[in-house]
Amino acid sequence: MFSKLKGFFIGRPLKSGKKGDDGHLLTKMQALAMLSSDALSSIAYGPEQVVLVLTSISIGAIWWSLPIGIVVLVLLASLTVSYCQVIHAYPQGGGAYMVTTENLSPTAGLIAGGSLLVDYMLTVAVSVASGADAITSAIPVLHPYNLHISIFLVLLLMLMNLRGLKESATSLMIPVYLFIVSTLLLIGFGFVQILTGNLDYHATARIGSPIAGVSLILLLRAFTSGSASLTGVEAISNSVPFFKKPKAHNAAATLSIMALILGIMFAGITFLNYWIGIVPVKGVTTLAQMAQAILGTSPLGRILFYVFQLSTALILAVAANTGFSAFPMLSYNMAKNKYMPHMYMEKGDRLSYSNGIFTLAFGAIALLCIFEGNTERLIPLYTIGVFVPFALSQTGMVVHWKKKYGNNFLKHSIANILGAIICYGIVLILLLFRLQDIWPFFPIIIVLTWLFLSIKQHYNRVAKQLRLHDHIERQNYTGNTVIVLVGNVTRVSVGAMSYARSIGDEVVAMHVSTAETAEKDAEVAEEFADYFPDIRFETVTTSYRNIISPTVQYVIKVAKRAKKEGRTVTVLVPQFIPKKRWQNVLHNQMSLKLKYYLKWYEDVVVASYSYHLKE
Repeated sequence: MFSKLKGFFIGRPLKSGKKGDDGHLLTKMQALAMLSSDALSSIAYGPEQVVLVLTSISIGAIWWSLPIGIVVLVLLASLTVSYCQVIHAYPQGGGAYMVTTENLSPTAGLIAGGSLLVDYMLTVAVSVASGADAITSAIPVLHPYNLHISIFLVLLLMLMNLRGLKESATSLMIPVYLFIVSTLLLIGFGFVQILTGNLDYHATARIGSPIAGVSLILLLRAFTSGSASLTGVEAISNSVPFFKKPKAHNAAATLSIMALILGIMFAGITFLNYWIGIVPVKGVTTLAQMAQAILGTSPLGRILFYVFQLSTALILAVAANTGFSAFPMLSYNMAKNKYMPHMYMEKGDRLSYSNGIFTLAFGAIALLCIFEGNTERLIPLYTIGVFVPFALSQTGMVVHWKKKYGNNFLKHSIANILGAIICYGIVLILLLFRLQDIWPFFPIIIVLTWLFLSIKQHYNRVAKQLRLHDHIERQNYTGNTVIVLVGNVTRVSVGAMSYARSIGDEVVAMHVSTAETAEKDAEVAEEFADYFPDIRFETVTTSYRNIISPTVQYVIKVAKRAKKEGRTVTVLVPQFIPKKRWQNVLHNQMSLKLKYYLKWYEDVVVASYSYHLKE
């Protein structure tokens, strides 16, 4: 039943190997849809965040959004150049994590990697929460169900990504390209109306007007808020292996196209918001106000407005997919370096890193529940989570060029140096002015870094203990004592005893008796003696109802004695297997519990004997 449901939702398993993998890699068009949705969707709230900070002083301060926007675009250009360099330098993927690990230190790499893992969870949470807000803004009756809609969107995206790269990318092409086309057309139409005199100038203040209360601190806060529009830029550098060949070339080209579209959108929206004089209003986004002002109130204008709102809601809802693409790849690279469990290196039936996808989905749902789907509370954490690895990766690239070109490194690292200065500046501003909003990020990163190092230490210890050496002593056993656990005398017991005789020169049947079952236990002993007169039957009595502890204690006692005699001890746990899998839930699974507790003891081999029911 589970296999059928899995096949229905996820699809049939795909073949592994070079041909199977290559057939499911991404073209530039597909990758732009799959890996750019986060960065592109951020223009729906990034420019608005700048205006919200500025209007906390005065609506006249909105004109400052223009110079702030120019600095954001400079940072975008710097990050684009830098991450294109990262793609060519580290085509195996890993982005900021790989750059920082190889050029700064493994610990710095773990801070970058941990920051991005948390940030991708926040990406998913912020994106679906924003998408839910857009949906409930259009359909107010659904507003009480914001959190439920957000969780549903996370689960939907999880299923899409479990179906595979190509399927996920194909599903995303319509909403992503609809948003790109509709936004660019809206911006273009807005500028045409300005040039033809059909869109009047209603700015709240002219450029350069002195505004009381505007300070450097306010402008820096507004800049950090606007920089949220650049989150997701690094995702492509993490996911280079997902591209068709030539991988690095296609990835760099996709990143450049994405940055160009993002830059045009951010600049256009920032300027038009200023020109029209849009002031934030609760319940209506500034982007929606801008669209209404440009498209007008004619029937055609209203239709186009709803199309634009639909495209915005869709891009915000699917923007989380960037996280679903980048998180599993980053987890894979960290697991390859033994900082995360090896299960993150395994591909699922559809050739996706399914364990990373599951982890991301449930982490994002946990964040949504903790923050109750509130976007404003999530965005500061979202920003610090991305700019810490941004800053570290920029520094790492400067070191990379220094190693490669020596004293001639400067001409190659100008973009990295500029990007590093701005990114460290943003982190510093967040620390100085938004600490109360971002403080949870730091204990999380400390705990994650400790966890990564502990996992690495464990894997190193395991490798050391499993490694073969010339002086390894071979153990020679003189015999095998098989303990068969017996509850009742059934066909399962008969089969288990026959098998036990074939593998052991000494067979012992062990039965646990409780005060409640004393009379029945005596009957079991008699019946066993009738069937197996030559096998020793041991009854262990307990005053409690738990049979696991006395079983384990008995096995340990026998194992200690056997070890002194140079013998092995095998515990054979009989079990019956129902004909249909769902019928397992009707039985107590005591055999599974016994095997779980027995496996932790040295010098004890635990085995199962399965009797398959026919009806």
